Amino acid sequence: MTNRCLGLIIKDQDPLTLPLEASVQQACERMWERRVGAVLVTDDKGILAGIFTGRDAVKMLAEGGHPGEVRLAAAMTAEPDTIDCLCTAIDALRMMSDGGYRHLPCVDEQGRIRGIVSRGDFQGLELDRLEEETTLWERIC
Repeated sequence: MTNRCLGLIIKDQDPLTLPLEASVQQACERMWERRVGAVLVTDDKGILAGIFTGRDAVKMLAEGGHPGEVRLAAAMTAEPDTIDCLCTAIDALRMMSDGGYRHLPCVDEQGRIRGIVSRGDFQGLELDRLEEETTLWERIC
């Protein structure tokens, strides 16, 4: 299958979420424990407020921050792009390629967090299809 529904990709997922008040150190520890590359950061109502990735950790360190002191609210990427779970793998790959990021939160029709996809979640045929589309657009333009 070359264009799976995101709902199928994330159906058994338990995404890593942490509150805005959690420290960067706590986030990095949890990411290491779970072997994931991103944390979905939520507000006090459980609504997605941001995403924290390894890139955000590197940026915080480069700016002289201390992981135990810096809160996710200050280190995360706020208001990240999201994608509806009913969209397809190609839709997600296009968004990630166009936006230059590797992780994309998946939400339902009400905006509730359902999961997160990363480039590694996609199969060869889906990646091949994105490459074909990109090549075609480059020829046209």
